[in-house]
Amino acid sequence: MSILQRALLPIAAFGLVLSGCQQPASAAENVVLAPAAKQFANEGSGLKTAIFAGGCFWGVEAVFSHVKGVTSAVSGYHGGNAATATYEQTNSGVTGHAEAVRVTYDPKVVRYDQLVRILFSVVADPTLRNRQGPDRGSQYRAALVPVNAEQRKVATAYLAQMEQSGRWDRPIVTKVESYRKFYKAEDYHQDFALKNPRHGYIVRWDKPKVAALKRLYPQHYRANFVRN
Repeated sequence: MSILQRALLPIAAFGLVLSGCQQPASAAENVVLAPAAKQFANEGSGLKTAIFAGGCFWGVEAVFSHVKGVTSAVSGYHGGNAATATYEQTNSGVTGHAEAVRVTYDPKVVRYDQLVRILFSVVADPTLRNRQGPDRGSQYRAALVPVNAEQRKVATAYLAQMEQSGRWDRPIVTKVESYRKFYKAEDYHQDFALKNPRHGYIVRWDKPKVAALKRLYPQHYRANFVRN
């Protein structure tokens, strides 16, 4: 999703010449049925928040926006500082930021460990370092960013479980990253898949992820896209 690789979007709609993820590529992403977590999350009642990085945030947001129990999925930047928390600067790949999504959810409907499983089943390949799908750069790394001790325990245990599962042919390189501050992305990135269903990148890369969510996890799938 570098600036030079972005698809051309209407200036009137977004105020930028280039935006969005890289133009469609020919190779398909792999869908892997990740193992059910052995370590369940016990987060009590009330809405909770989690942060996930898994490549272009359009697709991460699109998938989680179709998960039952999720009340909000906000695209943004995590890992760097406020001065560099912009789309153009993040795409330099040197800010420390990852494109990430802040997910608010009801743990009585969907647990944190179930969200992590969904991430690695249909959104992100945990064996890829600093890239996902057609996008390259540290800003596209996959990462789990727990915001409390329970999430950290579950995230750490699940990465170890994935490594031992044999579901992937290559080593798991995804890491647990310490929470810093999440910076909401520019407005035109929010609900992008919903607003731009015919965009080439959405059609090629992100609609198949939502379809895989529906196919693999019908108990978690919600047809309606939850808006921010």
